[in-house]
Amino acid sequence: MIKAITEADEKEKITENILCSLPEWFGIRESRDEYIRLSRELPYWAAIEDGKPVGFIALKETGPYTAEICVMGILKEYHRKGIGHQLFAEFHKYAKEKGYRFIQVKTVEAGYFEVYDRTRMFYESLGFCKLECFPLYWDEWNPCLVMVRTV
Repeated sequence: MIKAITEADEKEKITENILCSLPEWFGIRESRDEYIRLSRELPYWAAIEDGKPVGFIALKETGPYTAEICVMGILKEYHRKGIGHQLFAEFHKYAKEKGYRFIQVKTVEAGYFEVYDRTRMFYESLGFCKLECFPLYWDEWNPCLVMVRTV
């Protein structure tokens, strides 16, 4: 079940629990802490299984016509079960209702880390395509790939 979460402390707790369980993706403490902090204020949906949050997605407005998947995480044991697609469907519905025209997401360019190659393929399965790579946006060993799609 996908549920909109509005209470800031609940968003923070869910985000922290899930991101801390995904060190392959969120191992840089400063970045992880920033995502946890940001999640408190953003539109946010959680996937609930047996009363337990197992995934989430948060939306950040980056311009008057663009929503960004600011952060998304799903517990590893729930990967490849359709939860990411369900979370994105709620995100997309909200973005459409709010009148956004584009959705973007930032990830790591292909060929640097296997886990991020799988992440990129997941976004491609949602209809995202490569817009541009910013090699030094984060740092040189972590080149930022911006992917976009229409709403």
